[in-house]
Amino acid sequence: MKKRTALVTGASGLVGGYLLQHLLDQGDWDIVAVSRRKPDIPGKYRHIAADLLDPADCRSKLGALSDITHVFFVAYIERADPRELVAANLGLLVNLVETIEAVSPVLEHVHLAEGSKWYGNHLGPYKTPAKEDDPRHMPPNFYYDQQDWLEARQKGKRWSWSVVRPHAVCGFSTGGPMNLTLAIAVYASISRELGLPLSFPGKPGAYTALYQATDAALLAKAIVWMGTEPKAANQAFNITNGDLIRWQNLWPKFADFFGMELAPPRYLPIRSAMADKGPVWDRIVAKHGLKPYAYQEIVAWGYPENVFNSDYDIVSDMGKARRLGFHDSLDTEEMFLRMFAEFRNNRILP
Repeated sequence: MKKRTALVTGASGLVGGYLLQHLLDQGDWDIVAVSRRKPDIPGKYRHIAADLLDPADCRSKLGALSDITHVFFVAYIERADPRELVAANLGLLVNLVETIEAVSPVLEHVHLAEGSKWYGNHLGPYKTPAKEDDPRHMPPNFYYDQQDWLEARQKGKRWSWSVVRPHAVCGFSTGGPMNLTLAIAVYASISRELGLPLSFPGKPGAYTALYQATDAALLAKAIVWMGTEPKAANQAFNITNGDLIRWQNLWPKFADFFGMELAPPRYLPIRSAMADKGPVWDRIVAKHGLKPYAYQEIVAWGYPENVFNSDYDIVSDMGKARRLGFHDSLDTEEMFLRMFAEFRNNRILP
């Protein structure tokens, strides 16, 4: 087998961390992890702290990487202004690809991680199940800018590209606050500490609508499949766990797991309602001897608020990936309960 060298951006984040671990587990990759903070993952790989927003720093830190065969771009930077969000995230991709393409003649593939916001599901009800070739919504949407640039850049080149579009990526990670699993668990733990039953905090329609999620380990496996399967070249793919849930069916299971009474759904503007609960979390940490993660490190409440206020079906079609050979799937209910237990066993949750 010929030598393959992967460059993983955003390696200290949720998706990047699982991708790094999957590549390590495969055992036949040389790996370069690029992130500002070194991933908390043991193993044989090289870490480089580079500012992908800075073209000069990119060239300085990454300009000697002449053996990169696969770029896995899963980096993301938050900006409040939509135009700045587009410019920043496009800049990350452009600076990285231009740097690597210039110095690595063995480049075979560039993978770009997007999300189901491609379909406009963050704006309101949309066509479901969403398929990869559905019409775009009115921009701005930085995914469009990134993919358009990547497709144009690749034309006539020997390397190929691929794109993944997951939804609600879940995993065991404290490297970033956009983790739905941990948000639900912290909300439940704080509710229990305050003597409250567990109630769904979103809109009534969201409690009964269809929803989907993506296990980060399954996503990592799919990303590497796209990067190495010739049939997947120059295409985009939806990737989810492959099943559908309704929160009304899972919330009773969550209440059982946390030893709480289940209450009817009760709308809560969770971003503002949970903003002042840091002292409650600190009390929980001290009482149960948990690892001392700061409240702000654990959850960014704007993300679960958006999830729980989506009072319409969120469904992506998985047929394209299935037809081309990616058949992995798992049970989303089992995923949540397994991850809650993992957080508890690692003293992140009481």
